[in-house]
Amino acid sequence: MTGGFPQHAAGHVPVLRLGDVLLVTLQGDLHDSAAEQLQQDIGEAIAAHRSRGVVIDVSGVEIVDSFLGRVLAEIAAKAELLAAQTVVAGMRPAVAITMVELGLTLPGLRTALTAEEAVRGFGGTDPVLRTARTRLGSP
Repeated sequence: MTGGFPQHAAGHVPVLRLGDVLLVTLQGDLHDSAAEQLQQDIGEAIAAHRSRGVVIDVSGVEIVDSFLGRVLAEIAAKAELLAAQTVVAGMRPAVAITMVELGLTLPGLRTALTAEEAVRGFGGTDPVLRTARTRLGSP
């Protein structure tokens, strides 16, 4: 790992840098203020390090709601404006099922089974990244 950002106060999510890819690991609930700070931190990190990718590891998320879906979509949209691709990794089957049942869409997001696959996928030689359909679960 090559450096990260300074430690944040409790409730903030650290953004780590792995070369030209940023890694964010979500654990448990993401509240309004933490989500806003995370979006700002990711935008600043993309610009400061000219990152080409953001991997959001959601393997620690057990419950998903429309708020989290909106946050992920907003992060992806902002990253894309800064010329970076966003990949959501580590989604549990129950979380994916819930997102489909809620009708949550993640346009512009790519997915990977694990954060390791997502980071490796930015190397350009590993076809593990999958583009999200307009609605999760679509064939």
